[in-house]
Amino acid sequence: MAPFDLPEGDPFGPHNLPYGVFSLPSPDAGPHAESETESETNSGSGSGSGSGSGQRTVGVRLGDHVLDASAAARALDSPHADLLGRPTLNPLLAAGRTTWSQVRRALTEWVTDPSLRQTLLPFLHPLSSVTLHLPFEVADYVDFYASEHHARNAGAIFRPDAADTLLPNWKHLPIGYHGRAGTVVVSGTDVVRPSGQRKAPTDPAPVFGPSRRLDIEAEIGFVVGTPSRQGHPVPLTGFREHVFGLCLLNDWSARDIQAWEYVPLGPFLGKSFATSVSAWITPLEALEDARLSPPERTHPLLPYLDDSTTEPAGYDVRISVAINGHVVSEPPFSTMYWTAAQQLAHLTVNGASLRTGDLYGSGTVSGPSDNQRGSLLELSWNGRDPLELPDGKRTYLEDGDVVTLSAWAPGPGGRRVGLGEVSGRVLAG
Repeated sequence: MAPFDLPEGDPFGPHNLPYGVFSLPSPDAGPHAESETESETNSGSGSGSGSGSGQRTVGVRLGDHVLDASAAARALDSPHADLLGRPTLNPLLAAGRTTWSQVRRALTEWVTDPSLRQTLLPFLHPLSSVTLHLPFEVADYVDFYASEHHARNAGAIFRPDAADTLLPNWKHLPIGYHGRAGTVVVSGTDVVRPSGQRKAPTDPAPVFGPSRRLDIEAEIGFVVGTPSRQGHPVPLTGFREHVFGLCLLNDWSARDIQAWEYVPLGPFLGKSFATSVSAWITPLEALEDARLSPPERTHPLLPYLDDSTTEPAGYDVRISVAINGHVVSEPPFSTMYWTAAQQLAHLTVNGASLRTGDLYGSGTVSGPSDNQRGSLLELSWNGRDPLELPDGKRTYLEDGDVVTLSAWAPGPGGRRVGLGEVSGRVLAG
């Protein structure tokens, strides 16, 4: 009964139940049978019906096990068996909020009903025995710039003589840019150091080569479920009708490539080479106790962004950033000036449509304290103040470094809701 007898306070108890996609190796497979997905391995996954077929299917995390949701649904004759038997979460995402609630309610009942334990035990697999995959097919990817602390820090680094380190538009709209959906990868995937053009201010001409200032950005990603029609903006009140859940996100950044290319149109090669997401998608319904009001607005907002009379749309998520196992920062998501609801409203206000599987990142999460900065750009102040790690100093990432983001949020009854982790190792380019 161990999978059900969780330690008190386990952040992955029945109050959480995040979704992922997993597989088990085929019984006759050799040691390298999963070689094509070994880079996706982090700590968990299962297979269609738990048979070890190597097929991908939907699972939910319970403690340090994953429940084969498809096999459980079939065994219990659930009407949701087809949605849960797919190789990605996209069909479930597209089903809409009413179905999301029904499925979550059913899963919660299954794992908390003592009479069903013997039925479900064959479909519970230790995380160490499974492979986790990218849980949804990414449609489009957008990254925002929603932390005032991060924006002010970046402004102070690059515009130290400016009267205001925030640009004039920052307090009036959520700044964002388009990313590259094809290079969104699941936690555990190695990241090859990117190459591109670099040019320091004192260099006579640009050179080509591997980035020397490889960085991370600690973020929260929001996963869109229900699509919208082109030409029909999504209001602030539509956030929970369209967004299924959230995940941890690391938007890897080559600062030297970015600095040379981003004027006048913004980031391109410096950002598009890799974006890592956690293998678990936490549904919004699991985070009701983490909802809070965003920081006080200092500038009047246009009506489509004015959240003064809407329900609180901020989230109290506590992030931890570690390099080679050593924690270097703990950014608080509660300090984000622009909420995910405002970002969604701004993303669609021009008539842009949403697609199932759209992913948008919050932008780097940074707090007011030095130990709450969500990027090495800020932590080292662009290389001026190296970090002291157990294995040596760092200004930016070195080959072989492993970056791991983890997070939790307040849950019901004082419990924590775990968001898992997103991890990646830097390989030489």
